[in-house]
Amino acid sequence: MASPAIAQLRRRLTLEQPVEAPDGAGGVTRSFAGAATLWGAVAPLGGDEEVRAGAVGQRVTHRIHLRWRAGLDASMRLRLGSRLFLIRAVWDPDERRRRIVCLCEEVKP
Repeated sequence: MASPAIAQLRRRLTLEQPVEAPDGAGGVTRSFAGAATLWGAVAPLGGDEEVRAGAVGQRVTHRIHLRWRAGLDASMRLRLGSRLFLIRAVWDPDERRRRIVCLCEEVKP
C-alpha cells in the first residue's frame, strides 16, 4: 500500500504510553497515559479466529499511517474513540523521517 496523502490522514488518534508505578510488593503496576494527539489513516489488513482460555475470539490487524514522530515504539498503543490498537511493529517506509507506519492489532477494552 502506498503512503496516503497528507489530506487522507483524517483520523484523530491518541498515542498512549506506558506508565509504571510501584505496587508496594516489590513489583509495578502498568497503566497507560495519553502522550499526544496524532492524525492518521487506519486501514484494516485482515483477521482470523483464535482460541484463548478455551473461548473462540477474533484477531483483527490494521496498518496505521502517521506523520513522523521520534520515539514511537511497540510498547505504546493508539486509541481511536473507544477502539484500542496495540502497536506490534513500527517502521519508516522510505527512511526519510516523513512518515511512520504502525502494524497494529485491535483489542476490545
